[in-house]
Order: sequence, then C-alpha cells, then structure tokens
Amino acid sequence: MTDNTSTAATLVGASVWEQELYDHLTSHVEREKEVLLEYAEAAAETQSKAFAYVVGLLIEDERRHHQLFASLAETLATEAEFRADEPAVPYMDFNRVDGQKVRELTRRLLRNEEDDAGDLKRLHHLLRDVKDTTLWDLVVGLMRRDTDKHIAVLEFVLHHTQ
Repeated sequence: MTDNTSTAATLVGASVWEQELYDHLTSHVEREKEVLLEYAEAAAETQSKAFAYVVGLLIEDERRHHQLFASLAETLATEAEFRADEPAVPYMDFNRVDGQKVRELTRRLLRNEEDDAGDLKRLHHLLRDVKDTTLWDLVVGLMRRDTDKHIAVLEFVLHHTQ
C-alpha cells in the first residue's frame, strides 16, 4: 500500500484501521484519475478506431471504479466521524424491509439474467467465425462477464435475505 498520509484527509475520531482503509481508498481514487487520463490519451493518440473503441470500453469501467472507490471512501468517512449523513454506500437492509418482496424481485431479476446468459452464450457461439476479424466476439464476451457479475450480485442479495 502506498503511503499517502500527506494527501489524504485525517478522519476525526477514526480508528487506526479506519484511517488506513480511508488512506488506501483515497489513494486509489487519485491513481484512478491518472489511469483515466492515460486511457483518454491513448484513445486520442491512436489512429485505430478499434483500439479507441476498446479503450473507450475500459474508460467506462474505470470511471465506474473511480466512483465506487470514492463512494466507499465517503461512506467510511461518514461512519468513522459519526456524521448524521446517509452513507453513500447504504447499509445492508434487505431483512429490515419486506424481505419476502426483495427475494421475489431478486428471483425475477435473476431469471432474466439467467435467460440473458443463455442467449449470450448462443450468440457467442454464432460469432466464432468472425472472432478474429471483428470486435463482436470481444463485446459479447464482455457482456457475458457482466451478466455473470449481475447473477453474482443477485445471488448475494438472495443469500443475505434468508
């Protein structure tokens, strides 16, 4: 872990663990800014439309990662300093609300994702003839990974609503 104590804020009342975690999260946010800039420069420098497209996909993910790390850091600061604000990353409240409704909705969404997984698998198979001449195979492969991630998220919700 990089020592960023000079650039990270000191949390008032935070434990050593909370401060170390906060420092790690905020230093990652700073590194993500540099990575985003590097990706943008790479996309601007190339004459390859395919490379610029692929880098654009990576930029979208890196922006989301940047926001997630910033939200985690803000949530940690809210908790450590006992702020009255709602945390950016909410508490797990699946069982403090209508758990049965959450499970019902989650199962419905999970079925949709599982259907999508099957469709994407079939589509991926259909694209095998163009996998070395187009970006289509890559794009569908990324969507399959996203669908796997969506399924994992929904299974997490089901696991925590029992």
